[in-house]
Amino acid sequence: MSQNSNILGVLLGTAVGVGIGMLFAPDKGSETRKRIAENANAAKDTILTEADKLKSNVAVGAENLRNKVADTVATKKASLDSQLDTIVTDASYKADDIITSLERRLKILKAKNKNLQSK
Repeated sequence: MSQNSNILGVLLGTAVGVGIGMLFAPDKGSETRKRIAENANAAKDTILTEADKLKSNVAVGAENLRNKVADTVATKKASLDSQLDTIVTDASYKADDIITSLERRLKILKAKNKNLQSK
């Protein structure tokens, strides 16, 4: 936003300068016109330079933003992958615990069944 303000300031300053120069010009008309043309060319060059700077700044800002977004996405993906691995590992351990518990209960039931059948 400050780049736009700078460009606007340059344009406004140039216009005011040309206007004041024309009002207080001690030179002949041809000299005044020559100075106005020179000032206009200088203003044009300044505007083009500022526009190039603004374009460059926007390009750099866009590249920085794109890199930050890519880094954030990569970080979030890595975090999600890690969390998913943790969940899968925890689920695997819990499944092993459940299987072990069920095997113990089955062993107990088989023993009870054996006792009941032997009576």
